[in-house]
Amino acid sequence: MPPLAQAALLGIVQGLTEFLPISSTAQLLIVEKLIGFDDPGGLFTVMIQLGSILAVVWLYRAKILEVLAGLPSDPEARRFAFKVILATVPSLVAGALFSSYVKRVLYTTLTVAAVAFIIGGIIMLIVERFRPVPDVQTVDELPLGRALAVGAFQALALIPGVSRSGGTIVAAMAMKVERAAAAEFTFFLAMPTMAAAFAHDLLELRHGVGPSRAPEIAVGFVMAFLGALLVVKPFLNYVRRRGFAPFAWYRIVLGAILIATGL
Repeated sequence: MPPLAQAALLGIVQGLTEFLPISSTAQLLIVEKLIGFDDPGGLFTVMIQLGSILAVVWLYRAKILEVLAGLPSDPEARRFAFKVILATVPSLVAGALFSSYVKRVLYTTLTVAAVAFIIGGIIMLIVERFRPVPDVQTVDELPLGRALAVGAFQALALIPGVSRSGGTIVAAMAMKVERAAAAEFTFFLAMPTMAAAFAHDLLELRHGVGPSRAPEIAVGFVMAFLGALLVVKPFLNYVRRRGFAPFAWYRIVLGAILIATGL
C-alpha cells in the first residue's frame, strides 16, 4: 500500500474511533501493525490527532463561543468553564507523571490493549445493565464533584485499550449521568486534554518534523478531521437509542482475537 494511502487509512481510523469508546490509540496500533506503517517516535499519530480535536471544536463551536462570551458576566458560563478545567486536571497530572513510561513500555505490545479491551467491555456491559436512574440530563447540570470524578477516570486512558471516551462515559453513567450527557461531557473534556497532549508530544518530537513527512501528515490530518466530523453526532443519536452494549461486545471480541492470534 502506498504511503499516502496508508496515511489516509490511518487518518480515517483516528477520526472515526477517537470519540467512540473503543480506544483510538489501540485501533491505530493494530492497523499500523497490520499494514506495516512505520511511525518513528509516533510523530504521525501525534499530528493527526489535531484533526480530531479541531473537528469536535467545530461541531461544538456555538457552545464554546457562548461560554467564552459569557465568562466576564455569566456565572453559569464561568461554572461550566471551571467544571471542564477541573475535570481535565487529573489527566494532565497523570500524563506528566506516566506518559513516558506508558509509551516506552505499554505501546510495545498489543497484549495490554487486548486485556484492557476485554475488561473495559465487561465493565461497560455491567454499567449498562445495572446503572442507576440518571438525575443529570445535560452537561450543564453536572455537579463539580462528579465532573472531577469523571475526569479522574479519563486519566486511565493513558493505558492502550482503556479508551478515554469509554472510561469517562461509563464512569459518568455509573454516577447517574444520562448517556448522551455523559458522551457530550466527554467531548468537552477531550478538547483541552487532547490539545495539551498534542502540544506536549509535538514539543518532544519537533525535531522530527520535516518536509519529507509533510504529505503523509497532511493527508492523515484531513482524513482524521473529516472522520471525526462525521461520527460525533451520529454516535450521540445512536447511544440515545441503543446504548453502549454493541461497543462493549466489539471490545470483548477484538480483545479475544488479539489474544488468540498473538497479534
